[in-house]
Amino acid sequence: MTARLIVLKTGDTLPPIKETYGDFDRWFLDGLSDQLDRQVVDVTRDPLPGTPRHWDGIVVTGSPAMVSDRAGWSEAAAAWLAEAVEADVPVLGVCYGHQLLAHALGGKVGYHPQGRESGTYPVQRHGASDGDALFDGMPQTFQAQLTHRQSVLELPPTAVLIASNDFEPHQAFRVGQRAWGVQFHPEFTADIMRAYLKAQTPDLVKEGLSPDELIAQVTDAPHAGSLLKRFSDIVMANR
Repeated sequence: MTARLIVLKTGDTLPPIKETYGDFDRWFLDGLSDQLDRQVVDVTRDPLPGTPRHWDGIVVTGSPAMVSDRAGWSEAAAAWLAEAVEADVPVLGVCYGHQLLAHALGGKVGYHPQGRESGTYPVQRHGASDGDALFDGMPQTFQAQLTHRQSVLELPPTAVLIASNDFEPHQAFRVGQRAWGVQFHPEFTADIMRAYLKAQTPDLVKEGLSPDELIAQVTDAPHAGSLLKRFSDIVMANR
């Protein structure tokens, strides 16, 4: 029987980006293995998909929402994710999903004190990632696509720090053996990253950042992108 994976969609991308590239769920489905039975639920509009134990793997997308606003749908999803971790179901939370997972497990989420991180940046993995099912064998430093204003300010008490960079100390963490949060976007292509920077140009200028420089620095991030296939393999092996 095919392993079943649910994508918890936690919002929509910006309309001009959606028109050209599709929405969050499409990007994740493009990166996850088509050998999985992949389904999507928009938890901002629809009920949570049964019990976590019903699924062999769970992915949580990014969102324009803020975890610290504690919207009802978000808090319900957080409680559901805590159940998933307790049940040892493989989980991958990305950006908002990373923050929501941390919040669900007792971490602290809020606005980054230095503001926005947006563009392609290097991420360094820590020694604790050696032997990690998702990160083992990744380069010590790899490029990743990033865009966020909120961060995991304090990790959950039981979390293991997996990766950081100069701006963001908590780029990736693991809880237990099969639940991960990553602040960066493995589902972004370089074109999607450039589209975000173009859409953010007025705000970037107000914040003293150079959109032109950030766009010029965008590169492919294949190692970060490989995490979706790596996670797919974990889900299929763990079923």
